[in-house]
Amino acid sequence: MNATERDLESTVLEPLVGLGRRFLFLAGGLAVVVLIGVVAYATQLAEGLRVTGMAATLNKQMYGIYIINFVFFIGISHAGTLISAILRVAKAEWRLPITRMAEFITVVALSVGGLMPIIDLGRPDRILNLLQYGRWNSPILWDFFSITTYLFGSLIYLFIPLIPDLALCRDRLAGRVSAPKRWFYEVSSVRWRGTPRQWRSLGTALTVMMVVIIPVAVSVHTVVSWIFAMTLRVGWNTAVFGAYFVAGALFSGTATLILVMAVLRRVFRLHGVIKDRQFTNLGFMLAGFSGIMLYFNLNELVTSGYKLAEGEGFFLDSILVGPFAPWFWAYILGLASPAIIMLIPKTRSFWGVIVASLIVDIAMWIERYIIVVATLRAPQMPYTNLAEYFPSTAELAISLGSVALFVLLIAVFSKLVPVVSVWELRHERAPEPREPEAVPAGPAAVRA
Repeated sequence: MNATERDLESTVLEPLVGLGRRFLFLAGGLAVVVLIGVVAYATQLAEGLRVTGMAATLNKQMYGIYIINFVFFIGISHAGTLISAILRVAKAEWRLPITRMAEFITVVALSVGGLMPIIDLGRPDRILNLLQYGRWNSPILWDFFSITTYLFGSLIYLFIPLIPDLALCRDRLAGRVSAPKRWFYEVSSVRWRGTPRQWRSLGTALTVMMVVIIPVAVSVHTVVSWIFAMTLRVGWNTAVFGAYFVAGALFSGTATLILVMAVLRRVFRLHGVIKDRQFTNLGFMLAGFSGIMLYFNLNELVTSGYKLAEGEGFFLDSILVGPFAPWFWAYILGLASPAIIMLIPKTRSFWGVIVASLIVDIAMWIERYIIVVATLRAPQMPYTNLAEYFPSTAELAISLGSVALFVLLIAVFSKLVPVVSVWELRHERAPEPREPEAVPAGPAAVRA
């Protein structure tokens, strides 16, 4: 190895050695918040859904913050496989330091998001009824199979490019990490030795997965949107929801990826690997998605307002000038923010992109709140009292616990495997092709 390769390995692998007080403090704090959420869920399990804000409006407000969080987490899962796969297919070299972070965000977000509908059931054992007695014409059954397929595919897509780096950890960290970690690296590296045949197999598998995962990822959030769009209800009964949800998933997913990148770069001192260029390019992607999301919102408002079918007037009035107007206009301002920030040279910076990403994630959660709560508030029968919803203490505790679990899983993952693909970066920086070594840079066939 030359000096550049040694420096790259040292920078990326050093965080895997030991835990450190800061990590233990962070993990302990997050674990406490997760435990509070578990206790709140145990209370809900014992007393029923009457402890939630949905109890006071039974048969009117059937969904609440659990389903909002479900859609949000499934949305940010698109940060990984979809963005990573598109950038791999496009052979964008600047994506090399960020693809792995994107890919494990996908797995973690899907794992946490998939818990939300089970929590919303009240009786988690009834998930078995979906498998035993579910009807194929139900969008809920479509959703179950699409998410499980996506999770399984995302795990494979995360693991395949990890193999050479797991072998690198096996060889370089053998005497510096604990026995369980050594065992993990030994088993998960699946006897990788970097032979030409193994590199060819890796390249073929990676090419197949990055092509297959794109339509799978698109189908997942399309099917998630169909849970709403297949319902004859004002605010949901629209054909644009599929494309709208996919665009929103890419929007919030990109923002989440930027925030995770910024934290990991700061904590693990990866400034020499993850440069401001990556943040700027993702900021431009945010600005592009900003325009797409504004277009979808304008399209939906204009078509609904022009036809003004029965019930549409009540719904539009509630979000434009009524009780949900502050939420809605904050959401619209949040959509426009990335485009404005990236258009102004002074704000087109690292911190500008970070601020834009924070605004986007908040705005996209508000959007899901409006889709669920404001829509279900619109009466379909001549009720004298409207459905009003506010999350209860139990719901808020479980929601905070889910966010803490998301962060905790990312933190644990970042201390277990390299957060940057060493073999891809090493091959990019190599001055000329070389014969494979024990853990080589990899042939051109696996560059993406």
